[in-house]
Amino acid sequence: MGKLTPTEAQNLPVLELDAQLCFALYATQLSMNKVYRKVLRSLNLTYPQYLVMLILWEHDSLSVSEISERLLLDSASATLTPLLKRMDAAGLVTRTRSRDDERQVLVSLTEDGRALQSRAGDIQRAVFDATHCSADELVALREQLHTLRRHLEEPS
Repeated sequence: MGKLTPTEAQNLPVLELDAQLCFALYATQLSMNKVYRKVLRSLNLTYPQYLVMLILWEHDSLSVSEISERLLLDSASATLTPLLKRMDAAGLVTRTRSRDDERQVLVSLTEDGRALQSRAGDIQRAVFDATHCSADELVALREQLHTLRRHLEEPS
């Protein structure tokens, strides 16, 4: 289906798929994941692993719950623990029990994990190029999405 004008978009029946904001976000995320899957191959990372690496490159040695919170995950153990185990096995991170609280697991970058950061700079350029948007457009879109998320998280 081609681009809709604002008037055409307003005239779509409410229950048509193309009229749904949720589907526009979902379809865009699928396309974005395809781009990331392709460009992350060179780093041998999946998209979720890349997100964890971004967090650890900002602040090394975080608890699993801190990483989970930063990724907006409801449950750290179900989603994040298997991912971190694979990253540990790949030599990118280490997982150790906290000395202060043995219930907490701390995740830290290894030398290989730190070294990957210097190679990751090309990722953002490749994603930027794939969007065919200007930097200003992408910044505005990102801010709109952050605002939308905040509004959606507000109590009703």
